Amino acid sequence: MTVRIDKSWQQVLQPEFDKPYFELLTSYVRQEYLTKQVFPPGRLIFNAFDSCPFDKVRVVIIGQDPYHDVGQAHGLCFSVCDGVRIPPSLQNIYKEIESDLGHPSVCALDSLGRPSGNLQRWAEQGVLLLNATLTVEAHRAGSHQNKGWEVFTDAVIERVATLKNNVVFLLWGAYAQKKAAFVDQKKHLILKAAHPSPLSAYNGFFGCRHFSKSNQYLQAHGLTPIEW
Repeated sequence: MTVRIDKSWQQVLQPEFDKPYFELLTSYVRQEYLTKQVFPPGRLIFNAFDSCPFDKVRVVIIGQDPYHDVGQAHGLCFSVCDGVRIPPSLQNIYKEIESDLGHPSVCALDSLGRPSGNLQRWAEQGVLLLNATLTVEAHRAGSHQNKGWEVFTDAVIERVATLKNNVVFLLWGAYAQKKAAFVDQKKHLILKAAHPSPLSAYNGFFGCRHFSKSNQYLQAHGLTPIEW
């Protein structure tokens, strides 16, 4: 089947789009959008891919579900639309960046100097902000889990790990860390820490220094560091 997605990803992922499970997933998601309030907006389901073409991927960050409240999700994990209150996990990510690098995140303020949780600038530099599940029903966390999205996004991780070299995988929390099974540590850098949620950030996320470590690795392999 044909999926509207960045052309570089289209070539890499077409085998998944042609599989029976993806046909069933597409039918399910389409029906959900027709009958319920679902996030992100349909045109942004594949925003992580459209914002970060395959050939530009240097870092992969893995989330679980899109945000499920109105106006939050826009297809990038941990990110929210401009003008939306910065979620607690992202607040902690910003705190760690400032502690690690000595300056605020480039995404922490919008063009008018207002607080922002929009991580689009990371994506455009080569950070794949991938949720394991790409859609969710409003106010029902996890509602689209186990429908096929995880099979698809596991395949995405496997393709990146197989077809590219020297990618940094930032795996925060037990759920994301399971995805290390798809990654050859001889070809890539895997960094693990606790999830940045307020419930766990003090158990190893704060002080992990993943942002400086990522850039050190990229530079050591002749790649441009990320402006976090």
